[in-house]
Amino acid sequence: MDLVFQWKRLDDLSTREMYAIIQAREAVFVVEQQCAYQDVDGLDLHSWHLSVLKGNELVAYARVVAPGLKYAEPSIGRVLTLAQFRSLKIGYALVAEAIRFTEAHYPGAGIRIGAQAHLQKFYGSLGFEPVGEVYDEDGIPHIDMLKPSVLAR
Repeated sequence: MDLVFQWKRLDDLSTREMYAIIQAREAVFVVEQQCAYQDVDGLDLHSWHLSVLKGNELVAYARVVAPGLKYAEPSIGRVLTLAQFRSLKIGYALVAEAIRFTEAHYPGAGIRIGAQAHLQKFYGSLGFEPVGEVYDEDGIPHIDMLKPSVLAR
């Protein structure tokens, strides 16, 4: 499978690249999950954006938000694979790359996520542990999860 994992800051994304990212996020989180929420939340300005490309087409995406903006720790969010590419089974590789990048850029900080509750086992397989209770975010059950720092282990 010839997938390319590409990291960029917002200012380095072309208009077309950012358009594809917003289109993908809306397709998955707003339309598919039927969740009306404010996707453009100001955090994109301070995030690293991971695009997974097959040829020139966006197939998956995640962003890494710097520590101190959403949580005290850096966080991974907006994790998605577009429906037509889910058969590629790249979710694990997508999150593993986001973890690798985050730990390299923010060593010793750990990583916090606000995971959809039904994905707890998936994120647990990648080293995340639930913290706190399940809560409602935009009509979808979520749970905060923390991956301890590799330096703290």
